[in-house]
Amino acid sequence: MKKEKITIDDIAKELGCSKSTVSRALSGKGRIGDEMRKKVLSCCEKNGYKPNVIAASLAKSKTYNLGVVIPADENINTIPFFQNCLMGVCEISNHLGYDVVVITIDAQDISQLEGLVEKKKVDAVILTRALVDDHAVAYLRKQTLPFILVGGSAHADILKLDSPHVEACRELTSTLIEKGIRKLALIGGNMQHVVSQKRYQGFEEGFQKNGMSVQKNLVYLNCNTNTAVEQAVESALREGTECLLCMDDRICMQVLPKLARERIVIPRNLKVASMYDSFFLQNYHPAVTSIHFAEKELGREACRRIVDKLEGRGQTEEVPIGYHIVLRESTSIRTY
Repeated sequence: MKKEKITIDDIAKELGCSKSTVSRALSGKGRIGDEMRKKVLSCCEKNGYKPNVIAASLAKSKTYNLGVVIPADENINTIPFFQNCLMGVCEISNHLGYDVVVITIDAQDISQLEGLVEKKKVDAVILTRALVDDHAVAYLRKQTLPFILVGGSAHADILKLDSPHVEACRELTSTLIEKGIRKLALIGGNMQHVVSQKRYQGFEEGFQKNGMSVQKNLVYLNCNTNTAVEQAVESALREGTECLLCMDDRICMQVLPKLARERIVIPRNLKVASMYDSFFLQNYHPAVTSIHFAEKELGREACRRIVDKLEGRGQTEEVPIGYHIVLRESTSIRTY
């Protein structure tokens, strides 16, 4: 390595590690093995690298912690998205030398997030749910701490990443219509969640793609309780629906037992589909047609991007977050 001025980037490249690894080795803070620390110090000595005093001071103020914020919903343990997204974050953060601090917040109470930021416990924050009136986003936009939102937002100035919900739900809706279904009912959740709005937009566009309009009497939104979901099912059945399309797997897991109690045979008497896949729906009998999103990859990519921002790297080429429609027995045209 022959340069007049050696930088931390040069040391990292020579050792084949990240800048954060070199920083931790030099600052003596953070999680790093003795062997790697010795390699870094040896490389610095060999190349005559002397850390800038100010840069070293800044490095020592780093925690090498990433804050991951998940909703404090009572039923959060039944929603696999957050678990899978968190697993993706942890996988990449571990590789890049960062630890993860997980907190929960309520839509109206973000005090845990405020405490995390004000006590300087983390270097950056990953938000895993986007809301229409998002107090967490509003708060973080006023801070200097980097953050990324997993979800959609009207704010063009923030770092964000999302699955293609509109496109996926448009395709699923259109596919069901093309299978001959005309009375398609939608049971949806909290419309204050941006993801719910995007899925509904895709639902409408699926009808438009086929030259049809949504039948408003078969749309049931803000079904946030089991009672509301069951009432929606009863109403849809009275309206003669041919297929119940659930906005997510949690709603679908409430719909299926209700249909079983009503002695409705799927798919002979009624078809069922979900705008979000899960292990439960894959293994239900009959298995439920769903949209499978790559939520773990979403977590991985969110972590990569926020660490890139933290370490001063330009944004790498975007990795498309994919999906695929999984047609299963619950929407089969076969009768038995």
